[in-house]
Amino acid sequence: MTKQKDKIVKNLNIKNSRASFEYAFLDKYTAGVVLRGTEIKSLRLGKANLQDAFCLFLNGELFIRNLHISEYESSGAYYNHAPKQDRKLLLTKRELRKLTTALNDVGLTIIPTRLFITEKGLAKLDIALAKGKKLHDKREDIKERDTKREIARYIK
Repeated sequence: MTKQKDKIVKNLNIKNSRASFEYAFLDKYTAGVVLRGTEIKSLRLGKANLQDAFCLFLNGELFIRNLHISEYESSGAYYNHAPKQDRKLLLTKRELRKLTTALNDVGLTIIPTRLFITEKGLAKLDIALAKGKKLHDKREDIKERDTKREIARYIK
């Protein structure tokens, strides 16, 4: 038996594709993510999932909840992290104030849209202040996407 080493993903870019369908984005921000050693190692292997993740304020700080980062397999169980623990997001005070005042409106939420690693090796998360779409808005998006696809076929 040969051991296969996991390949490090150079351009990590994990997107929440469902978010743009479910929500209308009002404002976008880029936040840093506070991670432990095994979490960043697992991220570099591309083992993360944003599907059920959302952001919330706890004691005036912004956290992301339900961001699933798989356990790092190469280290022992003692040093590993919990896959779905809350992780702190790093934003400026001005951005945090804007988000807290905006969240006072009914129906607004903060959704993670993209997780990536910069050239410096730092994990960043694109978040968006979003409002949930109604069913008719989703239908309009589907129609618009279909017409764009048909136009692209005719152009080819």
